[in-house]
Amino acid sequence: MVIQSEPTIAAIATPPGLGGIGIIRISGPSALTILRKIFIPKKQTTEFTSHHLFYGWIKSPDTGQLLDEVLAVYMRAPHTYTRDDVVEIQAHGSFTALQQILTLTQDAGARLAEPGEFTKNAFLNGRLDLTQAEAVIELLQAKTAKGVRAAVNQLQGGLHSEIQEIIAMLLQIKALIEVAIDFPDDEIELLDADKLHSEMRQVVDTLQNLISAADHGRILREGLVAVIIGRPNVGKSSLLNTLLRVDRAIVTPVPGTTRDTIEEHLDIKGLPVKIIDTAGIREAAGEEIENIGIMRSRAKLAEADLVILLLDSSMPLQKEDYRLVTDTKDKPRVLAANKEDIGRPDFVNECKEAFPDQKINMISAKNNTGIKPLKEAIFTKATGQKSTGWAPEHAALPNIRHRAALVKARNAGQDFITNLSGGVSPDLLAIDMQTILDNLGDIVGYTTTEDVLDKIFGQFCLGK
Repeated sequence: MVIQSEPTIAAIATPPGLGGIGIIRISGPSALTILRKIFIPKKQTTEFTSHHLFYGWIKSPDTGQLLDEVLAVYMRAPHTYTRDDVVEIQAHGSFTALQQILTLTQDAGARLAEPGEFTKNAFLNGRLDLTQAEAVIELLQAKTAKGVRAAVNQLQGGLHSEIQEIIAMLLQIKALIEVAIDFPDDEIELLDADKLHSEMRQVVDTLQNLISAADHGRILREGLVAVIIGRPNVGKSSLLNTLLRVDRAIVTPVPGTTRDTIEEHLDIKGLPVKIIDTAGIREAAGEEIENIGIMRSRAKLAEADLVILLLDSSMPLQKEDYRLVTDTKDKPRVLAANKEDIGRPDFVNECKEAFPDQKINMISAKNNTGIKPLKEAIFTKATGQKSTGWAPEHAALPNIRHRAALVKARNAGQDFITNLSGGVSPDLLAIDMQTILDNLGDIVGYTTTEDVLDKIFGQFCLGK
């Protein structure tokens, strides 16, 4: 039996602003009734065939005014996104016209949908599990092509399948424990401690692998903030332009040209990076505006996930270079030496003596040389891995919420192993087992509380 969500909801499903097409989505038991009230098909019909487009006009039932020429489709439950009856009206992308049509749907009995309510109904009606529902928002927010593929993998049930496999293993163990509880006199014969230990160790190892994958998932979803710093005129803005392949920052031979931070987004081998060009940092700047720029540079440096410290290979190391190396010693850092095309022959040796534990990436932002190895160095420093081994597209990548539940489940699994080795009763082992199952159920939505659901779906835009 299909569960129908009450009441019928409606929203504009396309972004605000001008566009060729705008879509109104209606979902619920009254969707078809509302369509009949406001849509006049060009070819008169008494039946709307499910999943077929109909051409016609939106008309106000009260005034008879034609509002827009549209295509409309009725999709009968349960073969819809929400598993309720769904109507979509494809109108012209005028925000005003779409608002007028949305108002008509409300006058005809629909309620304005809350953010994410269509997807929430899909979850509540069993169309999606919670990991798949979360994958929808991750797909909408993906910053790179790799992020899109990871979200699609989760939408197809990648993480759900892995969690279900773990749950199936746990249920087999749970069945043995419950039999031992029911027949306490035969407990020793019924419980094979070595077998249970081996099976639970396999579960714990699998959970730990998913926890490690969550760290990759966080980087893939959130990206990182990389700040380019250095003293004035070392080529920070030139490097930004070269990385972006566009002249985003002003470049001149005059030191101190950059007076404020410039922020842009970059895709480095599937890793989303917000890269920030900063004003050159030196001890005594001349103008007040440059001093403000330096203060902002230091503020961005404090917030950075990764630092790209740029040196000038055309001249000897300066005291500002040494100071910046010291100031950034506790940050993940990549050192790069610019102007390799006019660099001093002994610069590399000078750096080796001054910074013996640091690899120097020689580049020329002007000639676009050394940039590919620099990107690889940034990627490796950020992820701890080579790009070829990072976040494989087929792997499940749990998010922060999933990770917290996985950690609790893993810890309960470790407690189970410890208690099993200590010879505790099956009743206590059952408590550890249920803790693991509850946390895994929370990931896929079996045991998730209403306030958590509201928080998850509240991240969605209207119309999704």
